[in-house]
Amino acid sequence: MSTPETITVVGAGLMGHGIAQIFAVHGHPVWLVESNEEIRENAKDRVRENLANMANQGVIFNDAPDIILDRIKILADLAPACQDCDFAIEAVYENLELKQQIFADLDRLCSPKAVLCSNTSVMSITEIASKSECRERIVGTHFWNPPYLIPLVEVVRTEETADWCTEAIYDLLARVGKHPVHVHKDVPGFVGNRLQHALWREAFAIIDEGICDPATVDEVIRNGFGLRLPILGPVETADMVGLDLTMAIHNYILPHINADPTPSTTLTKKVEAGELGFKSGKGFQEWSEEEIAQSRQRLANYLIRVFAEQQD
Repeated sequence: MSTPETITVVGAGLMGHGIAQIFAVHGHPVWLVESNEEIRENAKDRVRENLANMANQGVIFNDAPDIILDRIKILADLAPACQDCDFAIEAVYENLELKQQIFADLDRLCSPKAVLCSNTSVMSITEIASKSECRERIVGTHFWNPPYLIPLVEVVRTEETADWCTEAIYDLLARVGKHPVHVHKDVPGFVGNRLQHALWREAFAIIDEGICDPATVDEVIRNGFGLRLPILGPVETADMVGLDLTMAIHNYILPHINADPTPSTTLTKKVEAGELGFKSGKGFQEWSEEEIAQSRQRLANYLIRVFAEQQD
């Protein structure tokens, strides 16, 4: 059996600790680099809590939590984590200059054979790679939150990304249980976020126009077409109902669907008023601390159940 590749993850916050967890669970040594002391000190506790929550709902791991956690080494400095890594994954917050600097450093410090990946959800991989020398080994790997539960990873290549680079990361992701997909063009939002935010734009426009209230928008999705989405995507659904019917519907409805290139009026007013959703207790709807906790827990429980079922 070949020696597991060494993975370096840069950033231990919202996404980074979960990405590190994926590889540690599957036997890979992981360097987790974080400059913020508080985040660095809490990273392993967050992974431990994730593992416990999953185990409590029937997820089976090949190794005990302590063995998995021992595979993760947490550092404050980038250079030592680059010496022997095979793959480096950047997972810092969405700041272009910061990401460009990290990739310039990774390019300088890592072996020429190491694949360098960015977990950005919307930013241009081409721009992120622009300050680096060996841009052929830089690729986008957009994990979805929480990364240890949601299988999809969008593998985004630029015009300069080499085939060997995308093939290597695609193979690695598949081996650790992810569902990688190839994105052939480096466009803002890639595939998933373009689809997601097109839906959000129309949802917010419906609220702007007073067609229904915010809660009803979510009720319609959860209790209607949303039930089909885990089984039937929009393309397969169109083929199922017939492309002639789909075109007839589009000829009628598309002129009435929102195409505004600017954010929703209601959304803009709420942000200006400091009504930020869970962060402030009020957004499109009002939220108590208990309701916020319940919402987060419902999502976690659902995703863990789906993850456990996929193990069977």
